[in-house]
Amino acid sequence: MIKFYAYEDGGMVEKHDWQPHYWISVECPDEEDCTFLRGLNVPESFMENVADMDERPRFEREDGWLLTILRIPHHAKNSPLKYTTVPLGVMTKNEIIVTVCHEKTEMISDFIDHSNKRHINVDNQPDFVLRLVFSSTYWFLLYLKEINDTVSMFTHQLEKSVRNEMLLSLMQLQEALVYFNTSLQGNSMLTERLNNVFSADCDADLLEDVEIELSQATNTVNVYMEILSNSMDTFASVISNNVNDIMKR
Repeated sequence: MIKFYAYEDGGMVEKHDWQPHYWISVECPDEEDCTFLRGLNVPESFMENVADMDERPRFEREDGWLLTILRIPHHAKNSPLKYTTVPLGVMTKNEIIVTVCHEKTEMISDFIDHSNKRHINVDNQPDFVLRLVFSSTYWFLLYLKEINDTVSMFTHQLEKSVRNEMLLSLMQLQEALVYFNTSLQGNSMLTERLNNVFSADCDADLLEDVEIELSQATNTVNVYMEILSNSMDTFASVISNNVNDIMKR
């Protein structure tokens, strides 16, 4: 689905047709959306890169276009792995700004709502990218809190009885934390290079805020990874002791 947004009256307003300086937001693109982007001469390689779910945060240039790939959190409710990360591509050239994500995430709609509530106007492209990184970090922290609450709930239940389903769920959460940690580190390295890649300088205060939030999210995910790893080791020891007791009997 493709949508067009313009900064007006201290917020984002959705438009029916595209004009220069509008933000083109594409989620779960279909063939019609891809045809529209080809009409703007967006490089085909950029589209292929964003479609790759394993793409890491990075910059790439081609034919005057700049591709910035971020990793953003995604809550996949119908997938065995509930929490993961997906690539978000930001394609810019002159006055054109295009974002493409092959999953529908909660972050994009929240990014728009937050900009409208706070009356945020973005003056240049690097600030727009920073705002997206800032928003993604907020959702990383939100999902990390949900993961921690789930781990605490499973831990209390496993203290009473060990069930394979809960252990498998904890392993999936552990995998999600690894994805989160890798993505946050990639986004952090991306922000460090932002001023060197874009022709315009970004807002120094905004950059500092983003770096602080990324650091906080990275520290949080590392703490949760260690807690979960220790919990899994403890449960493994408990299971081993229970098996030994049964064998003795």
